Order: sequence, then C-alpha cells, then structure tokens
Amino acid sequence: MLVPAQGHNSLEFCLAWDMPNIMFGSRERKHTRRYTRYFGTKGDASPSLGHYALTHYRQWEKSIDEWQRPILQDSSLPSWYKSALFNELYFVVDGGTVWTELPEDADVSGGVRSEDGGLPAQPAVVKEFGRFAYLEGQEYRMYNTYDVHFYASFALIMLWPKLALSLQYDIAGSVVQQDPMERLHLMSGRYSPVKAKNVVPHDIGDPDDEPWQRVNAYLIHDTADWKDLNLKFVLQVYRDFHLTQDHQYLKDMWPVCQAVMESEMKFDLDGDGLIENSGYADQTYDGWTVTGPSAYCGGLWLASLCVMCKMAKLVENEEAYKRYRDILDRGSAAYDKLLWNGKYYNYDSSGRDLSNSVMSDQCAGHWFLRASGLGRENTRQAFPKEKIQSALKSVFDLNVMSFAGGQMGAVNGMRPEGVPDRSSVQSDEVWIGVVYGLAATMIHEGMKEEGMRTAEGCYRTVWERLGMAFQTPEAYCEKGIYRSLAYMRPLSVWAMQLALNTSQKDQTTTAQTEATDGEQGQDLGETQS
Repeated sequence: MLVPAQGHNSLEFCLAWDMPNIMFGSRERKHTRRYTRYFGTKGDASPSLGHYALTHYRQWEKSIDEWQRPILQDSSLPSWYKSALFNELYFVVDGGTVWTELPEDADVSGGVRSEDGGLPAQPAVVKEFGRFAYLEGQEYRMYNTYDVHFYASFALIMLWPKLALSLQYDIAGSVVQQDPMERLHLMSGRYSPVKAKNVVPHDIGDPDDEPWQRVNAYLIHDTADWKDLNLKFVLQVYRDFHLTQDHQYLKDMWPVCQAVMESEMKFDLDGDGLIENSGYADQTYDGWTVTGPSAYCGGLWLASLCVMCKMAKLVENEEAYKRYRDILDRGSAAYDKLLWNGKYYNYDSSGRDLSNSVMSDQCAGHWFLRASGLGRENTRQAFPKEKIQSALKSVFDLNVMSFAGGQMGAVNGMRPEGVPDRSSVQSDEVWIGVVYGLAATMIHEGMKEEGMRTAEGCYRTVWERLGMAFQTPEAYCEKGIYRSLAYMRPLSVWAMQLALNTSQKDQTTTAQTEATDGEQGQDLGETQS
C-alpha cells in the first residue's frame, strides 16, 4: 500500500486460528468444535475465517452496539454497574470454554428413553446448537460445576438461551446414569460410588479426563448426599421454561425433575415436609458445616416444591400437584417454626452457638421464585413477603453495612451482634457471585438502592482496589486475601439485570392497571350521574 506524503490510508488485518478438533486429557475421543459445520474440519480454514471476519465485523459491531446501548444510555444505572454487567462476561469465553458439535453416535439420554421417563437420545436443541461447557474456574478444574452454575446460569439463559437449555439436557441425561466404581473422598475419608442414580452430578468432568463421559471429578465430598444439587436443577428447569416458554423442554425435563425430587425426599428424616442437612458441609458452601433444617437448603427445598406444583399444573398431573402441595404446606410451617427468629431465618436449627448466624444467601430459594415470575403477591409463594423483606433488611444492616464499613459487599456469615461468623473459612468470606444474586433479590423486593449499594462494594473491591479486572475471584475476605481467580459464579450479575427488567415491567403494568381502573371509575361515575 502506498501512502503519499501528507496523506493517510488504512489497512485492515485479521488474525484467525483454525483449530477444529479438541481432545481432552484421556485422548479417548475427538470432539469437533461447533463452528466447523460452516468451515469444515480439515484445519485449513484460517483464510476463510479471516475473510468472513473482515466482511462481517461491522455488522457484529453494530449488533453489539444495539444490544448494549439501552443499558449504557440508561442514566438511572451507575457506571460501575454497566461495567460489571458487560465485563464479567469475559468468563463465558475465558473460562476454559468448549463448544462442540454433538457426535453422531452420542446418546444424551443416558440410556433411558422418553417413553421410560428419560430423554430423547439426541434432543433437537443439543443437535442444533451443540454442547457447551465452561470451567468452574481457572483454578478449579471441573466443567459445568452445577452448584455454582446455578448462579452463573443467568448470563446464559438471558443471552444464549439455547446453550443454557443444551447444558440442562446434558445434566438431565447424567442424572439417570450411575458409576458404581468406588473412590476415596477427601473430607470424610470414606469410599463411595463415583455417581449414584437419579441424583444431579456435581460436574460433567475434568478436562484432563473425558468430560460428559465420566462425570463428578470433584473429590472433596460425596455429592450424592448434598442437599442443594437436585433442587438447583428443578429450579433452573422452571426458570428456563418461564424465560423461553419452550414447552418441549418442560415436557422432557418433567420426569427427570420428579426423579431427583424423589431422591431428595430421603433427606426429610422426620416426615415434617422439610429436608435436613447432615452435620457436614453438604452443599455449595463445602467448608461450612450445617446441621438439621437450614435457611439455605430448606429455602431451596420449599422453592423447588413450589415450582413442582406449578409444573404439575402445566403438564396436567393433578396427583403430583396434590402431593407436592401437601409437602409444601407442611414444610413451610416447619421452616418457619424451626428457623424464623422474628427478624431473619437462622443459619440452621442445630442449636449450636452459631446456629443463629445471619447468612447472606438465606433467600436464595425466593430469589429463584422471583426470577421465575413466582413469589409475588397473587402468585404462587413459599415465603411470606414480610419475612423475606425483614430477612433482607437484616442482611443489609449486618452482612453489608456492619462489614468493612459497608464498602466490600456482603460477608457470607454475620453474627447478630455485628461481627463476622469465623467458624469456617467460607463463613468469613465474601462470594462475589452470591452478592450479585443477593442484590438481585433485593431489587425484586423493591430494595433497589440497597441492592445496588451491596453489589457496588464487590465491584469496587475486585475491579478497583484489588486490581483483579477480568479475573474476578470466587471469594475474598476483609483483609483483601482472595481465593480462586477467574471464577464462574460472578456471571450472576445478569440476575440483577433480569430483576431490573422485571421490576420495570411490573411498574409499567401497575401504572396501566391504575390508569384503566381510573378510567373505568370515571365512566362509572358519569353513568351514575
């Protein structure tokens, strides 16, 4: 290119790699990346990829601008929030992510067909959009870690819903599978099977092994006994249906939801309708012991019963509806009796010295109900509104404002006297992804100012004070010590956007209703006169 004196010109470059195939550590199978259906699998498509990028990037930039502009130009949203919302998406591509074609011989169902209460061998959404997997974190090497994906999943279901559904089909297919090979679990020192039947796996495998084929790379606990995984599957199924209105998805997932709820029933040891934790860290807080009925898992359980009632009505299964309704009524009464202390739900009901700690995540079940269009007045509820709002106020006053001067988000556990619960390393931490979910719950409940203040503390700590931009960790403590850089859970910031969207729609609907009622009242007055 010639550039005359005092002149200027421009030249566009594109750098493209064509790496069509993936082999994981076991080297047992070759996986083909999703883009190869358009550019082939020979590994010679770099020129074509470059040409395609150069001829389409302006349209990509336009589409990105159209997607981001309404949020970026919304003067009611603070700048830090806009940064968090879009920049936390780095992990979707930087999280060891793989997006592959479904092999022609693949059987997602786990061997149990639709007619037997299972899935199609190759569900249409998986066949069309491929398989998607991302790591729990760059330091925690497990794909699609499900207790954490529960939080992160909001980014996928809001932006790439077909990938979110595809991931759910993979999890559902693994539910019916079992792997009886026994292995040692590090915390208990006991041997137990790798995978039990009719329970949700912790993850879909280690990239150094063979993901999808061998699940549950996690070795610390036997997660077949965890109390949250099955419930998080049920809650995500209904939330995803609510947001996509995909009736085939609901139909396919319903029998799997019934199976995992049946497995969960065994944790209700006294038959009062409420599950009980087993005296160790048997949920996503895998270093924080919990005993008996608890705010976190008990709340997830009640919320799951609530959505099972809703789904039973949608699939016209009245018998199932009556069963889940009965358990929900009894469980709700037990939950209030055993855990409500007048201000918030106690951490657990063990009666230990720290059982009345204030857990920042105690309303997680209600959060998912609100994200699913439930849990409001005049809709299906599991928790009294006044108690949820009191609990959230307690969390804001104690876990947020009484911690680090209200500048670092919400600590996981706080004592009612205003000092952090230091009974475990995790109770004394702030989990960024949990805080974003908490903030979303506050926004759903009309506490937007408190929700924004809560989330802002995390953003400014991570992105400004600690200098961890584009490597948001799982956790940090008040002293600034962090754990697990570049982590999945903070993608839950998109739950805040869903809450803002929902609140705006609710306000619009309320205004329209009031206007209509006013017009009808005026018409009635004129008629009477």
